[in-house]
Amino acid sequence: MKLRDLVFINALVVAVTLAIVNYYFQHSLYHLVVTFFLTLIICFIVFYYLIEKYVYSKIKLIYKLIHNLKLGKDLKDALGEYVTDDPINDVETEVKEWARVKKIEIDTLKQQEVFRREFLGNISHELKTPLFAIQGYVEALQDEALEDPVLAKQFLDKASKNIDRLSLLIRDLDSISKLETGEVQLDYKKFDLTVLIKEVVDQMELKAKAQDIQLIFKDKYHVPTWVNADRDKICQVLINLIDNSIKYGKENGSTSIKTFELHDQILVEVTDDGIGVEEKYLPRLFERFFRTDRSRSREIAGSGLGLAIVKHILEAHEQTITVRSTEGLGSTFAFTLAKAKGSFIPS
Repeated sequence: MKLRDLVFINALVVAVTLAIVNYYFQHSLYHLVVTFFLTLIICFIVFYYLIEKYVYSKIKLIYKLIHNLKLGKDLKDALGEYVTDDPINDVETEVKEWARVKKIEIDTLKQQEVFRREFLGNISHELKTPLFAIQGYVEALQDEALEDPVLAKQFLDKASKNIDRLSLLIRDLDSISKLETGEVQLDYKKFDLTVLIKEVVDQMELKAKAQDIQLIFKDKYHVPTWVNADRDKICQVLINLIDNSIKYGKENGSTSIKTFELHDQILVEVTDDGIGVEEKYLPRLFERFFRTDRSRSREIAGSGLGLAIVKHILEAHEQTITVRSTEGLGSTFAFTLAKAKGSFIPS
């Protein structure tokens, strides 16, 4: 409601009231009309002046402050030249919107605090497990095991494996940190994605066979598929996704890799028929150390950061990754890459 409308309504109420009172005592229609119009004019002028000076101008000031602060201006610059014709309603709207945004920010901060606590707990556990194991083997060697060369070698081998696990964890954490801060500069180049996938499949073949899992990349993918990306980083993405499918696959299962040509992108899908993931866990699947079944996943080797690294690498490429999964049936991880000239996918 604009100022003149507000003032007119208030003046009209006062004028009608006084006119009725005057008519009650004077019993004159002439006095009623004169009183009504005189009171209306006087009240309109007086109310307009008083409300404009002592109320409306203050509301405009508050509105300008709120509006400009929302735009991210400094406090000293917030009182700019922006003026609205209806500051009362606008203040109400702005305050409600501000409250809504602040509530979202508070909820986000609370959620991040929960994630932070979980992350600290997870990383503490991941570091503590190999460190305690190494400490135990070293103490055993210091005590008696050195007298038995066979036992000493067994302890050293186990300590070495835990050191490798610790090194892997630290390396992956360092990779994520560098990706987040932009320290890692991507080496964009045009390369044949089909060749890269075949190389990764050959590299992962022995590990897959050890788990009785078949890796499938059909013979139809013999035509070059040119993409523009960092070849080494995309190689890491493929290794992590295929390795993840092997870890959580089922005996005598399979993992298939497929590519599809989109308008200006290439879509890559890595599909397994393993244990799958409950739908409620999917939004958090790419978080660091997130586990859907802690008791089981603790038995699986790895840093727990593979999917988080995959997500960060693809985001650095300004590409996306999604996951579809059904518990007990398997999962499909799909990501996109920018298509380069000459890319072709056979039907």
